[in-house]
Amino acid sequence: MIGVGLLGAGFIGECYADALDDVKGAELVAHYSRSPERAAAFAARPGRNTRPHETMQALCEDPAVDLVVVALPNEVHLEAVRHVAAAGKGVVCTKPLARTGPEAEEILKVVTEAGIWHGYAESSVFSPNIAKAHEIVEAGGIGDVLWMRAREGHSGPHAPHFWDAETAGGGALLDMGCHTVESARHFFGKDNPVVEVFAWGATLAHKDKTTGEDTAIALLKFAGGQVASIESSWVEKGGMQLRHEFVGSAGRLVTDTASTPVWGFITQPVGYLVEKADADTGWVYPVPEETRAYGFSQQMRHFVDRFAAGERPLETFDDGVVVNQIIDACYLSMKTGRWEPVQYRP
Repeated sequence: MIGVGLLGAGFIGECYADALDDVKGAELVAHYSRSPERAAAFAARPGRNTRPHETMQALCEDPAVDLVVVALPNEVHLEAVRHVAAAGKGVVCTKPLARTGPEAEEILKVVTEAGIWHGYAESSVFSPNIAKAHEIVEAGGIGDVLWMRAREGHSGPHAPHFWDAETAGGGALLDMGCHTVESARHFFGKDNPVVEVFAWGATLAHKDKTTGEDTAIALLKFAGGQVASIESSWVEKGGMQLRHEFVGSAGRLVTDTASTPVWGFITQPVGYLVEKADADTGWVYPVPEETRAYGFSQQMRHFVDRFAAGERPLETFDDGVVVNQIIDACYLSMKTGRWEPVQYRP
């Protein structure tokens, strides 16, 4: 049984905790939050039996903790990983790995020098829809994948710290584009690097909330000639939009993680419906078992199994570094209005 410690008790921390309930080989034994109130609320959930810790260091040094999951804001990732590395524990970090490429490189350096196991929590590649599409692609179902379009949109982040672009490191592209950038690498091959990018971004609807972009589009050109079109939005009402389209030499595929078999018109609030629902009455489209639909459960099961076996996971901090480097190039392109090469550094 792998003892898991969770750093962070906000929305994504709750998602990871729910996902860990699906993992037979793991037990959530400890948690930490920067907010004492949130830490108490987290511990009070029915069925929870975790020890609260007042500091990140204390959780990482807890002898019952084997694997630490970082579910904290972007600006805290480096500090958190340093604590994990000092304690010699394995680590899983939520997306994006860092705010910039150089910061991500520093995080990778920390775990490499400490010699600890690391996993990058990119849920999109583990979601059932994407996993099935990838299975079909790997079997040759649509021939050679030539082009991909991916769109992720909603009405904006849950937590206020994500609206602070200077602290978080960016806006919608960093927050959401990190998912679709890694989806593109997953399908076009990680040995087929993105060589240059072209991007546009603007603050269209939330000028009173953020100096970061709430809307962005990026084109990623791969060494093999393929192109991915990445769209990220914080301006869409009515719930999550999670769509991928793949065009191959012998067919095409479409996935829509936001589609649901349950929908209807309600006149009385019934509680939580779906992430970013924006309304609790009227036409509603709840997603059953969100943590599984979005890939959180599958990803945590994968990480725990690979950690227990001492094997490299599908997504590591190396992948998180590459994603940050690609997004850095996109932000540069937004400023210059030109195609920009991706600067990869070891």
